[in-house]
Amino acid sequence: MTPRTRRRIRRLADRTALGLSVAVLLAPCLFVFFWMVSLSVKYDIDNTAWPPVFWPEQMTFENFKKVFEESPMFLYFWNSVQVTGSATLVSLLLGVPAGYGIAKAKANRMAGVLLLSRMTPGLSYLIPLFTLFQIIGLIGTVWPIALTHLVITLPIVVWIMIGFFETQPHELEEAARIDGATLWQAFRYVALPLARPGIVVGAILSFITSWNNFIFGAVFAGRTTRTMPVAVYNMLTFESFAWGPLAAAAIVVMLPVILLTIVIQKEIVQGLSTGGVK
Repeated sequence: MTPRTRRRIRRLADRTALGLSVAVLLAPCLFVFFWMVSLSVKYDIDNTAWPPVFWPEQMTFENFKKVFEESPMFLYFWNSVQVTGSATLVSLLLGVPAGYGIAKAKANRMAGVLLLSRMTPGLSYLIPLFTLFQIIGLIGTVWPIALTHLVITLPIVVWIMIGFFETQPHELEEAARIDGATLWQAFRYVALPLARPGIVVGAILSFITSWNNFIFGAVFAGRTTRTMPVAVYNMLTFESFAWGPLAAAAIVVMLPVILLTIVIQKEIVQGLSTGGVK
């Protein structure tokens, strides 16, 4: 056997091992997603049958119809858009400059504090925030939900942007300062365009985290200000589980995130491979 043939066999073995590893890791997630789709297009008799019916002989979309007929899902969707959009936008407006300042000042302790705040469970913020919003009179509106989402989205953006700004060449900004640019102008015209992939990644991760958050919406929202995850939870009853409508509602919640990820997947890959996300 020639060395060239050995290299080909080794490459083929490495690719096969990598493919099997990816398949093993993805199989549980894909099965759960497939089972959820299967539940959403089956009748109740098939959803409770034994042995399980993995795919129905006759599909139905009555579960999706029931979701929109029995609950104001469009209103909850709009509430989620307001909450997630405002939380993501404010996180970018505050987090990108903060990440730049921490990276340039090499304030590693500040970065550690941000990481600690990200690791702190959201439940620990509920009592003081609920008391504060109750005094102000914001309980039952979408604003407390959006503000509390900053607790989880802002550290994500800052932490990501620190990694991107630390990897940028300092010579470009120094050249701009020598030419007479202020610190703000160097940030705006030099550092910010180079950090575009990081901004995209931070925005996407903030959007996904805020969109899927449940606990803050369950505590602070009213009947007309519920977000999508809270609306899905409210479909559960003590008498029985309507698995079909519940799975259909879960797919409706997941669909915007899935579509967004598919549309801008190139930006996500470019951002993750460019700036060394921490």
